[in-house]
Amino acid sequence: MARPAGVTAGEAAVADAGGLTFLCAADTAAAAGRWRRWLEVEKAASSHTVRAYWTDLVAFLTFARDHLGRPPGLNDLGDFTLGDFRSYLARRAGRGAGAVSRARNLSGVRSFFAHLDRAGTLHNPALASLSNPKLPRSLPKPLAAGDALKVLDVAAAMPAEGWVGLRDSALFALLYGSGLRLGEALALDMGDLPEKGALTVIGKGRKQRQVPLLPEVIATIEAYRAACPHPATSNAPLFVGVRGGRLNPGVAERQMRVLRSALGLPATATPHALRHSFATHILHDGGDLRAIQELLGHSSLSTTQRYTEVDDSRLLDIYADAHPRARKQPAT
Repeated sequence: MARPAGVTAGEAAVADAGGLTFLCAADTAAAAGRWRRWLEVEKAASSHTVRAYWTDLVAFLTFARDHLGRPPGLNDLGDFTLGDFRSYLARRAGRGAGAVSRARNLSGVRSFFAHLDRAGTLHNPALASLSNPKLPRSLPKPLAAGDALKVLDVAAAMPAEGWVGLRDSALFALLYGSGLRLGEALALDMGDLPEKGALTVIGKGRKQRQVPLLPEVIATIEAYRAACPHPATSNAPLFVGVRGGRLNPGVAERQMRVLRSALGLPATATPHALRHSFATHILHDGGDLRAIQELLGHSSLSTTQRYTEVDDSRLLDIYADAHPRARKQPAT
């Protein structure tokens, strides 16, 4: 088979899922393909994760080609020094990538090199000694309980097409009532709904977990599906767009922007904030941290512990507003 134009012997043109083509040595291209298949099949990573990691690798190999002055082979990657990897991060920073983006870029590269190491293809100790970019510490930003309930009520009444408003209200009720991620909720099919009890959710890493399906949430979903003009077969999406296909996350995010504008809520009022609200409100009412970890599907308790800091922050705000010695005195 003829090589693509501009590709010399020993090189390969590799196209990613988005159609972007980049050059690397043939052995690197083959290794990249094996790694991607491993992500998709053995690791069972989500399509979003595979796409993100692949994009990270494309960016890194493009840097390596420019850095070396030739398409990088596996021997080149094995010889990369700590300074080379730091140069890669510096280029990303120079092109406007923040610390969070650079850390995510590096996670894809680490996954690729770890896969090569496990396969006995190459070992590069320099990458293990590279520190991740220091991330800004941020706390979850939940809605107040009253504001969360207003979102559900107002969503049902806003759109001209009544069933669309009921859909949005049902979706947001599920996020707030069960603590789902937006992607988890939109991946549900009609057949996934139990008649009663808990809902089985497929979360990150294809891990299953059980979450509560409250009677109030079931009622909003049933009202939405009764009004929805599209078929409700067991393999049909639970949440659909106006044309009947699976609802796009961007549509749900846009609807939330409309709602927060109407209700005067801050920019942090996103669909994901409803998940934060679920965890924060349960914790505030005495919920067990381990139970909340299971409900949210967090692999590490340290991730869930962020919500304790939110609650402490709220207590300090109450103290500052209520204690006579803490309140600001009026200027004289």
